[in-house]
Amino acid sequence: MDQTGGTDPGWEDAAVGDRTPVRDVGVRGTIRLGQFLKLSGLVEHGADAKDVVAAGEVTVNGRAETRRGRQLEHGDVVALAGERARVVADEPDS
Repeated sequence: MDQTGGTDPGWEDAAVGDRTPVRDVGVRGTIRLGQFLKLSGLVEHGADAKDVVAAGEVTVNGRAETRRGRQLEHGDVVALAGERARVVADEPDS
């Protein structure tokens, strides 16, 4: 089991090339792909997110994604340039 209580999907992602580790990124509520790319550190600027998504360089759950506004769900794995990040529920501060 992984940190979210599920199992790692473990697919081979063509954008990554091998089974690289997945970094969990906490998100409250929903988030769009472009926002997640920046939050996760996969890109530095929002304009970079727009460019890499439009170029088809980003995958979500192992499939190329060209919609920057795609709504991501908890458990989705986003890959770009040899790195992977998973959307997980962020625990509110107590």
